[in-house]
Amino acid sequence: MSILRGTQRSFQVALWFLVLAVFLLVGFLHVDFRLLIPDKVQEPPVTNIMFLKTHKTASSTILNILYRFSESHNLSTALPEGSRVHLGYPWFFVTRYVEGLKQDAHLQHHFNIMCNHLRFNYPEVQKVMPRDTFYFSILRNPVFQLESSFIYYKDYAPAFQRAKSLDEFLADPWKYYNASVSLKNVYAKNNMWFDFGFDNNAPADMDYVRKRLAEVEQRFHLVLIADYFDESMVLLRRRLRWQLDDVVSFKLNVRSQSTVSHLTPESQERVQHWCALDWQLYQHFNRTFWTQLHAELSPRQLTEEVEQLRERQRELMALCLQDPEPKNLTHIDDQNLRPYQGGKANILGYNLRHGLDTTTLHICQRMAMPELQHMAHMYSLQFPDKTPKDIPFLKK
Repeated sequence: MSILRGTQRSFQVALWFLVLAVFLLVGFLHVDFRLLIPDKVQEPPVTNIMFLKTHKTASSTILNILYRFSESHNLSTALPEGSRVHLGYPWFFVTRYVEGLKQDAHLQHHFNIMCNHLRFNYPEVQKVMPRDTFYFSILRNPVFQLESSFIYYKDYAPAFQRAKSLDEFLADPWKYYNASVSLKNVYAKNNMWFDFGFDNNAPADMDYVRKRLAEVEQRFHLVLIADYFDESMVLLRRRLRWQLDDVVSFKLNVRSQSTVSHLTPESQERVQHWCALDWQLYQHFNRTFWTQLHAELSPRQLTEEVEQLRERQRELMALCLQDPEPKNLTHIDDQNLRPYQGGKANILGYNLRHGLDTTTLHICQRMAMPELQHMAHMYSLQFPDKTPKDIPFLKK
């Protein structure tokens, strides 16, 4: 018995030394101890999602992510009715813009995902989405957002048509901008503020802005920042409890560098004044984004998860694409992968590798598919008995 007790004591001493050595190693290597703790039982992924798709904010890439998730999980998506490509934009959203809804005020029509362009109208959106819906959106630095809008909507927005450059427009915007000229000018001033359902021509009064920001915080669980897209995807994946491949993406609706303008410092400052509502919206939610991100992950965890995301993107690009660099329209072989060309922008797309097996081809096609074709594809899947969506520009 004494020998047995001696053996037990020796084992306990050895175990304690081992535990102590692990703690010392963790401290020496500056390892985040939470990484050594097994994950709790994984909760099911969030599947009821409303994404407010703002303009020129990398939102087409997020739309692609949501479409892919919807298809792979056999979910229902609130798609534009009939020949529409948006959910009524730039008018306030109402339920009749959604395909498959019976217009009865007493009916609740619950879809899993809502993500096409709309002007946010919370009471109407609530009629379409379940109560436990996760609401999120994305913002971009207004300097870069307005620069992108100017090129993309150059021939569409009256305020942009006569200005030779955005620098010229910003030097005297009231020379070109008329708030009363239809809704086509919403792209020229505080467009993100407008997308959230607010008045883009309202004075940037402090009390007014504070109330509207509180309204957004109350209704949206998360607002991402396009300028930190990979960090945004890390946080989104955690909030939705999704797998890594669910948020990996190829950049869509991107322009060639030849159509990107570099604004003067004076023009950049003028954007902040001209789009003061967008600027305050962006500044506020840029702060809350980083606060939420740092509360969720340690700096080491964030670095590791961002790199993990980027590495997986590189793997999928090598697997799927002939060339990881996007191509001009004339160099894209498959018309279903040719993106719509807006204004003076040169929108790029991708060519897939030849000889991909059926499963891999399906994955790669969905990741590289432009917004309009992807919407038409989802519509045909969900409403096989209805007339397919017509994409006119593909016939040219």
